[in-house]
Amino acid sequence: MAYKGLQDFISTLEKQGELKRVSAEVDPHLEISEIYDRVVKAQGPALLFEHPRGSEFPVAINLFGSMKRMALALGVDSIDRLEETMNKIFDLSHYRNPLEAVRSLPDLSRFAAVFPLGSATASCQAVEEEPDLDKLPVLTCWPGDAGRFLTLPLVITMDPDTGQQNMGMYRMQVFDKTTTGMHWHLHKDGRMLWEKYRTRGEKMPVSVALGCDPAIIYAATAPLPLGIDELAFAGFLRRLPVTTTKCRSNDIRVPSGAEFILEGYVDPAEPLRTEGPFGDHTGYYSLADRYPVFHLERMTRRKHPVYPATVVGKPPMEDCFIGKATERLFLPLIKLQLPEIVDISFPFEGVFHGCVIVSIKKRYPGHAGKVMNALWGMGQMMYTKMIVVVDKDVRPDDYSTVAWKVFNNIDASRDLVLSKGPLDALDHSSPLPHYGTRLGIDATKTLPEEGHDRLWPDEITMSEDIRALVNQRWKEYGI
Repeated sequence: MAYKGLQDFISTLEKQGELKRVSAEVDPHLEISEIYDRVVKAQGPALLFEHPRGSEFPVAINLFGSMKRMALALGVDSIDRLEETMNKIFDLSHYRNPLEAVRSLPDLSRFAAVFPLGSATASCQAVEEEPDLDKLPVLTCWPGDAGRFLTLPLVITMDPDTGQQNMGMYRMQVFDKTTTGMHWHLHKDGRMLWEKYRTRGEKMPVSVALGCDPAIIYAATAPLPLGIDELAFAGFLRRLPVTTTKCRSNDIRVPSGAEFILEGYVDPAEPLRTEGPFGDHTGYYSLADRYPVFHLERMTRRKHPVYPATVVGKPPMEDCFIGKATERLFLPLIKLQLPEIVDISFPFEGVFHGCVIVSIKKRYPGHAGKVMNALWGMGQMMYTKMIVVVDKDVRPDDYSTVAWKVFNNIDASRDLVLSKGPLDALDHSSPLPHYGTRLGIDATKTLPEEGHDRLWPDEITMSEDIRALVNQRWKEYGI
């Protein structure tokens, strides 16, 4: 289903018992973060803080902090449905005869929703405020943070050469009432566009949407190739085009139903400014570094908006469930290029880029290594510090069995692969920033052609007739 906006989603969560209102006054400085951390780790509800200290605007947090709420956010009854839908779309056998092509039309029809619609009026521009970030209940998340951070901003920019828009989620440290940091990593699309404006000697218009339909929020986090419009992707997910409106001070089009819109610019000629530290999704503080500065020129909002926030830190946190949605949604695209892959899992503890476990249909010597290197060549998969490859009969999300296979199947000199390449800017363990060594672990059954001439023992399993007998008599045992 498509939500009218963030508050429509909040209402749905409340009706389903997935949201708790907090009427007590709470402090955005650390207090909300501590409450949230306890709730998300206890698998608790989304929270709506109605009276944050120092601001008239309620704070919504933990909206995506469970598999159920993540599914609700994307309009499905289970995250696995996302994988099923994508599999149907990319299954080429559907298009080999007219009957199958007709049957596939309901799935293909959602492509008609990808093109955003324009609107001259918008609820996000109902009220124009004096530009002042101090009016917002911006969180200080952790004691070692450099200050307050916008943690769910949808940063929308425009390619100066093509006019193509890009939307990403980059944290923004509040420096004062009208300036923030713009945390564009070296590898991010926003940074690449910033470089274009710097080469042209022009200021870069930037608009930031706060609080949208959850599909739009998710789309800003999705690892889409540059040139794929995130708002179009959101329309595909929600099965309804995103309605957009032109900003008042620039040509960027923003979601009409957003809670707040911040309009401004980044000047590439301006000196970079120290941003951070920040308690990050790795569970460690990312170190202070130099980043561009966003200047707020205009601030509009709904008549009665809600401020969206999240907190990242030691897993599991809300962003872990967003990552699981990405895992399911993009697996069919990965399998389209690597059909030998059966399944994939990103453990919460790996915090996205730390570890991925892959099961494959192994057919030839070196097959696991081929898959590792192919994955390291795919977009943001290049950051993955560790890839573990297991055989097709192992579920990648069965971490106990995966550990058993790794601990028992590998020979270190044969099955460990070291690969130098790009790393996430938030990786603190590599000797150099943005670059280091990644590890591949081949935990598949080793073939004789891979230099293993010894017999490979069979796994211990009970015979099926005895299993059936015990199943049949189980109540008799009184256990």
